[in-house]
Amino acid sequence: MIIYGTALLAACHLLGIFLGDLLGKAMGVHTNVGGVGIAMLLLIGIRLYMQRKDLLPKLTEIGVEYWGALYIPVVVAMAAQQDVVAALRGGPVAVLSALGAVTVCACAIALLNRMETRLESAASDLAFDNPLIGQE
Repeated sequence: MIIYGTALLAACHLLGIFLGDLLGKAMGVHTNVGGVGIAMLLLIGIRLYMQRKDLLPKLTEIGVEYWGALYIPVVVAMAAQQDVVAALRGGPVAVLSALGAVTVCACAIALLNRMETRLESAASDLAFDNPLIGQE
């Protein structure tokens, strides 16, 4: 049923919020740190696990895909509620983690773009070098 996809999302969200609170307490900022992101990763991981084990009925998969598509706007809306001033008062940990996340994402995007360009050029070189490609 589609409702099971919603239940799976709710369970992942609650667990993510709980783990985000624990992570925040461990970092000393006493606020949720990445709970929604953790929930999103849990949802992706559980969905992939259930698909591999053939435990995910088609209707449940449709429910999970639906909420997965809506999850990014939900994350943006929830992030808009965060109190930035409290995060800045929480110490330099919040600022450093934000800057670190932006830096890691920028480097990952640059690396992926370079890899994609190299793969495309290698594929086009192979197509021009091999006279059998493109012939039927």
